[in-house]
Amino acid sequence: MTLFSQNPGAITIDGPCGALEARLTPAANEGMLGAGWLALVCHPHPQHGGTMNNKVVTTLERCYRDLGAEVICFNFRGVGASAGTFDHAVGEVDDLCAVAEWARRQAPDAKLLLAGFSFGSSVAAQAAHRLDGVRHLTLVAPPVERYPYDRDGGFPCPVCVLQGLEDERVDVPGVQAWTDALRTPARWLPFPAAGHFFHGKLTPMKRALADALSEQLKLEERPR
Repeated sequence: MTLFSQNPGAITIDGPCGALEARLTPAANEGMLGAGWLALVCHPHPQHGGTMNNKVVTTLERCYRDLGAEVICFNFRGVGASAGTFDHAVGEVDDLCAVAEWARRQAPDAKLLLAGFSFGSSVAAQAAHRLDGVRHLTLVAPPVERYPYDRDGGFPCPVCVLQGLEDERVDVPGVQAWTDALRTPARWLPFPAAGHFFHGKLTPMKRALADALSEQLKLEERPR
């Protein structure tokens, strides 16, 4: 059963600077995670062509969908039909929080998952500290040397970091060292011969993330 009354497909969400263009994708079925999960996925840098239609973003979208989560992808302010102008990963965090708040007004019990690619990974990471009840955070090719991520060396939820080892845009050893030093549960998923955009590696990326998410979220769901 869908979490939302809206039909899947193109939707518009009120954001801090006006309308945000978004896409709602229903779960393929209950999948490995079961019902009630919602994933919000953030796209890469708006000033370098990043949109919600980026191939890494849509791969994340399909991964969550196939695991049984509903998914919202959206364009940050100033991208596509979204109102506003680029705000250097500051206002974009407000955009993500507005999308999460919109979703929670309709589905208060939804179990929230956040994900982002490159620039969008910092937006997702920052929002994880602001939003209550985030169950998991997925970071793909995070430029940890350029944007904010953790607070006091950790996050309020488990983290999965996917990194191409031939990434030409981020400091790969720095990302690995940062992941290893996190004080919260973190999975490091390296992809040999993969560049920043995972060309030719999207299928193994989807498969590896699905396995990691299933494992991490099942652990989170165990009775304590």
